[in-house]
Amino acid sequence: MNGSWKSRFQHSHTRTLLFGFVTGLLVFIITQSLILSSPFALLASGSHFAIARGKKNKFASQLSTAWPEVIDHLISGISSGLSLAESLTGLASRGPEIVRPAFHEFHMQLQKDGDFSGGIQNLKTYFSDQSSDQIFEAIILSKSLGGNELMSILRTVGEFIRQDVALRKEIEIKHGWVKNSAHLSAAAPWLLLLLLSTQPGTVNSYSTPTGALILAAGVGMTALAYVWMNYLGRLPQIPRVFSR
Repeated sequence: MNGSWKSRFQHSHTRTLLFGFVTGLLVFIITQSLILSSPFALLASGSHFAIARGKKNKFASQLSTAWPEVIDHLISGISSGLSLAESLTGLASRGPEIVRPAFHEFHMQLQKDGDFSGGIQNLKTYFSDQSSDQIFEAIILSKSLGGNELMSILRTVGEFIRQDVALRKEIEIKHGWVKNSAHLSAAAPWLLLLLLSTQPGTVNSYSTPTGALILAAGVGMTALAYVWMNYLGRLPQIPRVFSR
């Protein structure tokens, strides 16, 4: 699991650099100016990195909405007479799509060495999510102590997760249009510059040391404004209590 995440990280950064290079090359072909194409290459790389992070955040959001369904599958499996291990491994084929690969790995590990607790710890490490931590800790506690309250605990945890997901979705919808407006405001000056760069006078103006300084300041201010906007609009993450 760790290797797959490392591979994804490396591929993501390679794509970011490649996207910036291609964008800079296209702008250079249009303007025939290295000074004008360099800021666009940097901004393109930064925007691609931001989009990649947005996809990661979207994955985390989709994952959080999957846990109530996971709990429902576990409760249904246990109620039908399946063991806890069978209910968990069944998620590899019947669970939400987003969690199936991880539970397939859990199933394979369980068949290989039968280490149930170790498999649960690997799942916790893979998901690294406070909602999943609560579920897996309840499972570990029930497995070790032989408790009969697992169903009740899972129902309670599922209700808490549903309430949290509903609240976060409502907040994200309200803040979404503000973020989109900020993204457009950050991109508009550079799109205008790209249009103006087709004029020889614009290229000559920015080919001077003063013009290069203005471009550098523009890149810095755009990046700073974007980072600050995302910081202000970021929802606080609930800390993981059972991270170990």
